[in-house]
Amino acid sequence: MHFALCISRSLCVRLCGVRFLLVCGLKRVVNMPKRAKKNEEAIEGDAENATAPAKKEKKGKEPEAPILYEDPPDKLTSKDGRAANMKITSWNVDGLRAWVKKSGLDWVRKEDPDVLCLQETKCAEKALPSEITEMPEFPHKYWAGSEDKEGYSGVAMLSKTEPLNVTYGIGKEEHDKEGRVITAEFPSFFLVTAYVPNASRGLVRLDYRKTWDVDFRDYLSSLDQRKPLVLCGDLNVAHQEIDLKNPKGNKKNAGFTPEEREGFTKLLEAGFTDSFRELYPDQAYAYTFWTYMMNSRAKNVGWRLDYFVLSNALLPGLCDSKIRNSAMGSDHCPITLHLAV
Repeated sequence: MHFALCISRSLCVRLCGVRFLLVCGLKRVVNMPKRAKKNEEAIEGDAENATAPAKKEKKGKEPEAPILYEDPPDKLTSKDGRAANMKITSWNVDGLRAWVKKSGLDWVRKEDPDVLCLQETKCAEKALPSEITEMPEFPHKYWAGSEDKEGYSGVAMLSKTEPLNVTYGIGKEEHDKEGRVITAEFPSFFLVTAYVPNASRGLVRLDYRKTWDVDFRDYLSSLDQRKPLVLCGDLNVAHQEIDLKNPKGNKKNAGFTPEEREGFTKLLEAGFTDSFRELYPDQAYAYTFWTYMMNSRAKNVGWRLDYFVLSNALLPGLCDSKIRNSAMGSDHCPITLHLAV
């Protein structure tokens, strides 16, 4: 007998483990797995959208909540009972023009320091934004930038009162051409702001950094013989393991090499004190820098690279050394010193 079969769209027939798909009179053979499960009757187009059975996930460790540092209330009285009368703020702004656009000056106005020191301005004096050059709060403004590379390095100092004298660099051409240091002389102390050179990726500038550390220490010691000083800025070193989140993994990286840490130790041994550790010797998780990568700031995976270092003679007047880690606008946060002078 002859049977006529009319198929409008498609017909799927399974015989002996082989599926015959008839589409408009065309025959197509599709091999089927021997133990097909629920979806074995689905046509080819649906197979792509079929959801694979979920695998049982192993129960892993829950990620630990980050431990954040909370800046405590400011102490405004020194050890010897004097009230703070000098407030200095230091901030690596990682590009002055971008920082201004991120409302960095709004935060400065609220903080209201007597002197503001900035590092890594990356801006030639001719290109400074008017928002900062015309700030009435700081009538005395001083800038230093790289002579060779525009948009590299650079520091600034803005003061409410006029210093007795202002100098640039440390008296050595190989260092001073990068615009890393401004020194202001006030009646009872020197204020030095510095952006210390980084040893760089692969430690290609480590030898230069070691030379810098020796020359810079000699410069500071020479000032200290005349009157005590405050050094502030990005010193590009985490001194002890407590000063960064991952010390074990960074011992061969710039900022935590034995050579850089030893350089900072020798500076302290020359008659100077890390003001934050003087007041908070065991405070962990207090960082001033976080890379922009991997959400590091939210996780508080950071480094303490920014310091107020004081001549030991100023320690009786030390009131507080603050890390303003809630201030945004850079990959560093600002730090503030309260001092009775």
